[in-house]
Amino acid sequence: VQLQASGGGLVQAGGSLRLSCAASGRTFSGYTVAWFRQAPGKERDFVAAIRWNGGTTYYADLVKGRFTISRDMAKNTVYLQMSNLKPEDTAVYYCAAGRGLIISSLRSHSVYDYWGQGTLVTVSS
Repeated sequence: VQLQASGGGLVQAGGSLRLSCAASGRTFSGYTVAWFRQAPGKERDFVAAIRWNGGTTYYADLVKGRFTISRDMAKNTVYLQMSNLKPEDTAVYYCAAGRGLIISSLRSHSVYDYWGQGTLVTVSS
């Protein structure tokens, strides 16, 4: 699976952005697709994930209520709608896909097999 992340940019605090993660080579069927982010000098942190089959979603506490992860099965694409953005949301955002992930592991970046190239989100104050 090849992942292509897009949609990053510069936005003012309080604004919104929508990131996209498109798959090529095969469908996301059977996969969990997640977004992680990494700020300069920091660890890569879990943001949100969605089970492609069934659509169950999971969020990091820091983004719950502000970010929404969704999927478009026809387009084989996962989205991350980000609202009420804060300067601390500034990071490179990566999408990732993995199979057979249990709930206790899907927040760990090490269990994902496929990664997109990352897209930069900058939130100005």
